Amino acid sequence: MKNRKKPKWQKNGRTMPFIVGLFAISAGIRAAIGADAALAVDATQEMMQPVAELETCGPNDTPASLLAALQAREERVAARELQLEDRTQALRVVEAEISEKIEALAQAEASLTAVLAIADTAAENDLSRLTAVYENMKPQDAAALFEQMAPAFSAGFMGRMAPEAAALIMTNLAPETAHLISVVLAGRNASVPVE
Repeated sequence: MKNRKKPKWQKNGRTMPFIVGLFAISAGIRAAIGADAALAVDATQEMMQPVAELETCGPNDTPASLLAALQAREERVAARELQLEDRTQALRVVEAEISEKIEALAQAEASLTAVLAIADTAAENDLSRLTAVYENMKPQDAAALFEQMAPAFSAGFMGRMAPEAAALIMTNLAPETAHLISVVLAGRNASVPVE
């Protein structure tokens, strides 16, 4: 048995999920406008009914009865067209609402991004200001504060300071505290992959 080449649509395996996605979108739209399959079946039957009535007309029927049947059919077709126009209008309304909601979400996202950027900038400014305060303190006073901080917290400030100011504070720390801060500083970037 020869190996036959599969058509391209079978190779990539994306066709079935794409079709399922289209069905899901179709179902969502139908649910959004309140339509169901029964409407489609009723509409088909309704459109076929006048044709059946005309087919039952025989050669003995009068032109008046044929005319009455055609007028009745025309009235049903006109009513069906009105129903279709109503459904089309409902779809337009739903489409407009969806567009408005998407636009509102985009605006909310932009606003949130701006607020987060302001918050990040404010936090960075606060840290920079506090680091400058510690750098400008007397080394022994800053060391007394750093002794009270958790090593990871104080190491964050030490890493931001000018090396000379950090060195003066480190010389005034207890050896155990200075060691812990040094370990945290040395290990901060240990998990960064080396190229």
